[in-house]
Amino acid sequence: MLENGHSVFTLTNSPGLGHPLRERIDSVPFNFDQPDKLAHALAGVSVLINTYWVRFDHRRFNHATAVQNTMVLFTAAKRAGVERIVHVSITNPEEGSDLPYFHGKGRLERALRESGIAHTILRPAVLFGDGDILINNIAWALRRLPCFGVFGDGEYKLQPIHVEDFAALAVNESMTTGNRTVEAIGPETFTYRELAQMIGQSISCPRPVFSVPPWFGYVAGRMVGWWHNDEFITQEEITGLMQNRLHVDAPPAGRTKLSEWIKQNADSLGRTYANELARRQGARS
Repeated sequence: MLENGHSVFTLTNSPGLGHPLRERIDSVPFNFDQPDKLAHALAGVSVLINTYWVRFDHRRFNHATAVQNTMVLFTAAKRAGVERIVHVSITNPEEGSDLPYFHGKGRLERALRESGIAHTILRPAVLFGDGDILINNIAWALRRLPCFGVFGDGEYKLQPIHVEDFAALAVNESMTTGNRTVEAIGPETFTYRELAQMIGQSISCPRPVFSVPPWFGYVAGRMVGWWHNDEFITQEEITGLMQNRLHVDAPPAGRTKLSEWIKQNADSLGRTYANELARRQGARS
């Protein structure tokens, strides 16, 4: 957006955290609890790219609050006269789902459509790139364990998209008109088993990949999370994977291949554990 000559600012829960673009982008608190301030901050904004969400329920944040806060954000945007919203959702959202992540995303898609604001809904499955957590931590486990377990048969699929491809897609959609929904998936499709095998081969740590009961995989993940004071994987994420919710039948929206990116970053990938909760230190709930 900056390269295209636009003025950009960010709404954030952590305005005090440093960033390479901090000198060029102002940071403004979300102020979800003060809708008037939020609407005032959005005055004069033509396009809102909404990436706000939480990955899992935690004592400091949860999906229900994220849905409520996003509703406040949509309302404030409408009051402020925002002309377009580019909203980040997820593949296969469903209001009727018993998984809070997918239920919440489905509810917000409906709210945005009902708002009357012109919009694009982007539905990514898995993001990868610099600062990645999921792919990095699979590599981290492969570097340290003699084998790797997949939940159930491991035949459910993922379609990862590179974060820069996704960002470019969001920028392009901010310049369009009308309403549309885009399945924001990458050019490669992997089963979870294939993904683990490919990562292991690419980082020169091939491991036997075998099936484990989902409950066992969850317990093992909880132990890793406990050791690092983090959430390695949640029960909801396992269920969503096994329900094949990270796969859609659609043309790719990104061009960068995960397999090639991993080969290019093989020396560094998984050397250290990527701790999501540690990254949130200093952010308000």
